[in-house]
Amino acid sequence: MMHFNLDQILNLKKWQDLQDSLADVTQLAIITIDYRGKPISAHSKCTPFCQKIRDNADLSKMCQKCDSRAGLEAVRYNRPYIYLCHYNIIDIAIPITNDDKYIGAIMAGQIKPSFSGAIPDLEQILYSPVSLQALQESQELKHLYKEIPTLDYGLILRISDMLFKLCNYIVDEATDKNLVVSTSTSPVPSRQSPSPDTSLPVLKDTKLLPALEYIFSNTHLMVSLEKASQLCHISPGYFSRSFSKEFGVSYTVYTTKLKIEWAKELLTRTDIPVTQISEQLGFSDPGYFTKIFKKQEYLTPTLYRKYAPSPGA
Repeated sequence: MMHFNLDQILNLKKWQDLQDSLADVTQLAIITIDYRGKPISAHSKCTPFCQKIRDNADLSKMCQKCDSRAGLEAVRYNRPYIYLCHYNIIDIAIPITNDDKYIGAIMAGQIKPSFSGAIPDLEQILYSPVSLQALQESQELKHLYKEIPTLDYGLILRISDMLFKLCNYIVDEATDKNLVVSTSTSPVPSRQSPSPDTSLPVLKDTKLLPALEYIFSNTHLMVSLEKASQLCHISPGYFSRSFSKEFGVSYTVYTTKLKIEWAKELLTRTDIPVTQISEQLGFSDPGYFTKIFKKQEYLTPTLYRKYAPSPGA
């Protein structure tokens, strides 16, 4: 399966706008990081207190340690991880995954919790005497700490769940689009990349020509290796070796890729139903066609048709 980094998947400007809006609505500070912990967005709604702490070279190291540990915990559980930072402020690590692979996280929070029911046993992810001493010795930090917003813990839980579902959904949709872009121009392995318009490739080994002419003239048939070798009046073994030498891949791999290229042409240029395309290209089972298509293109024919760029676009 092909994988992408977050900064490859997302339009970062639009993501930043969305993140700013989410921060305004939820009252949480939010930043997005990649799988290495590196920020790919600017901080949205960072509180003056936390900004002051992060501007301090020594204290910011404590913040980074909290973020790193929380990200690992979120990945381990594959759900939002709510914890107390080194200043006993609520923070949340929200994992973003793609095909079960961790690709980044939403780091949110910078709020004090209020409790309308039982008080949960929240983990303080890092205890730092240095951090507490800095707070005690600075009147400015004390004032800014008092200004940190408070939010009901039950609401924090619901917001965390919403962000987890929303952000992963957006990333999944964006990934599908990126897969189309990255694969829509993938050539069929050949000396002269045959296109879905059934124009024949130029061959060095002309004894293979009868089989290629038959395959390209009968796109509705699944032509077996035995049939192709008979058309060329050579043995299956000799045909297979000659074919692999000519095209660099086996006969089965080549013809499968060719069928999928023709399918992509029909999906983008026509409104023919997927089941009909499957039948038109010789697949007896539409489910098998979808399976083969997804294996090669990393998404279903329906999604490909939805997101693939129009011809000439």
